[in-house]
Amino acid sequence: MMTVGSPDKVSTPPRLDAGSGVLPLDALHFFVRYTLREYTSFMWQHGGFLIRRRRVRWPASFFLRLKSTFSAALNFVLLGRGRRTYEFTIDEHGIVRTSGGVTLIDWEDVSAVRTYSRGFMMVLKRGTLPIPFRCLSEGQMTAMRDLVAARHELSVR
Repeated sequence: MMTVGSPDKVSTPPRLDAGSGVLPLDALHFFVRYTLREYTSFMWQHGGFLIRRRRVRWPASFFLRLKSTFSAALNFVLLGRGRRTYEFTIDEHGIVRTSGGVTLIDWEDVSAVRTYSRGFMMVLKRGTLPIPFRCLSEGQMTAMRDLVAARHELSVR
């Protein structure tokens, strides 16, 4: 069941049930081990989206995109993110990411879910969570696409 605080604020996403032909959100459990190339691809595309949204023009847009992608790549290497395997569980309560420690992310902290060429990008109030297509089964991809559509519908209201 969806809990609604106000028309513009939703604490949980709509429940995707087996009756709709897709997996329930609690079936979204998967593991991710990022590669540098994959991670920088996500950051390049997301940086491009953010820069276009702010209507920054060439050549400043290219410089900003290059700088932000390079910073993300450097952060990826320095923090050793390529050596870690992340475990994700996504359900009606939020997102749980485990890798050494546990990070709990409430749905109120998820501002958008975007689709890029390599996967889905969960845009949080503080940061992002890239989810590569290669880590998801067909049923999980369908559930994620439905989640993207539901989050987009909520953001349009």
